[in-house]
Amino acid sequence: MTTVVFGQKKAVSDAERIAKDSKPDFNEARALIKGAMENAETKDDAKTWYVAGLIEDTQFSTENMKQILGQKPDEAVMYEALGNILPYFKESYRLDQLPNEKGKVKPKYTKNIKGTLNANILYYLNGGAYFFDQRNYKRAHDFFEQYLEIADLPFMKGEKAAARDSNFMIVQFYAAIAAMQMDNPQQAIKDLNRAKGTDYRRFDVYQSLCYVYDQVLKDTVGLEKTLEEGMKLFPDSSYFLNNMINVYISTKRNEQAMQLLNTAISKSPNNPQLYFALGSLYEVGLKDEAKAEEAYKKALDLDPENPSNIFSVGRLYFNQGVSLLDKANSLNDQNQYKAEKAKAEAMLRKALPFFEKAHKLKPEEREYMIGLRGIYYNLSMNKEFDAINAEMSK
Repeated sequence: MTTVVFGQKKAVSDAERIAKDSKPDFNEARALIKGAMENAETKDDAKTWYVAGLIEDTQFSTENMKQILGQKPDEAVMYEALGNILPYFKESYRLDQLPNEKGKVKPKYTKNIKGTLNANILYYLNGGAYFFDQRNYKRAHDFFEQYLEIADLPFMKGEKAAARDSNFMIVQFYAAIAAMQMDNPQQAIKDLNRAKGTDYRRFDVYQSLCYVYDQVLKDTVGLEKTLEEGMKLFPDSSYFLNNMINVYISTKRNEQAMQLLNTAISKSPNNPQLYFALGSLYEVGLKDEAKAEEAYKKALDLDPENPSNIFSVGRLYFNQGVSLLDKANSLNDQNQYKAEKAKAEAMLRKALPFFEKAHKLKPEEREYMIGLRGIYYNLSMNKEFDAINAEMSK
């Protein structure tokens, strides 16, 4: 038994020696320390886990030195080694705090562990960025989380690594973005809620939260809560206000939507987006086309080159024209049919310049092209109809 124990302790020492060689064989060092970490006699020794972390740190430092000297490092090897350090050092620290046979705590490796983590912490940000660029979002997220974990470790308190500086805020943000790219909405929600407590890109954080709640999770409760917070934090932004109004409209809470809009318009009477939202409320929620037209035209007066404002006015006329056509087609009396059809065509002609201008300003918008095609067809504008059809077929 003594021979076995001695052999495993020698393996730890040999692994340490190899790691410190001028030309270390990292594979051999890892093989030696792996056996010691699994052996009952050495797996509870703080040195075993410290050396395991030391091997990884040495390989990371070797590659990083190439970078410092202007040489090309093997980034995959460098960052994989960096990502392996923390679990080993955490276990080494835990064992290093245990009392010895005399009941006293005399840590041997804690100072070196703290020094190494302190020196390396910014590289976890770089490692996360490296794996993010590789589209390995899970690994990128792991690196960002290791950065944050190191900063939060109790034994790192007072160290530079524990600073809640701009880098800490940046890492919180990109951890959340990596979680979104991982298609892990619950993790993204958790990370975004953590990141919203800092000032770094807080608007983007709230906007991303709204997206996950709305488009991914279909969580209206979470969406409304986030929109309410966003409106308070960013009172000059139309994003949260407009989306809250849309939520009210979609859930038929028209009174709340109107109240919200009236308050906002009283504060910003020249904001075209507010009148656009008001037009949407009248058109979709209250079914009042006259009021909707008035609101959309106000938005258009304030922002005459906005394709959405232009299209919205045209859409009102277009929908009225379609309704009149439906009515005409239901009539048996030819005179009545011709009269209603003439009204319908007049309304479609009224819509036409709005659709054409919106299409000119935003030619890739398919909804504009579909509306134009319908107008050209019903007005027997065959040349224009063939042209828009060809454009849509590209």
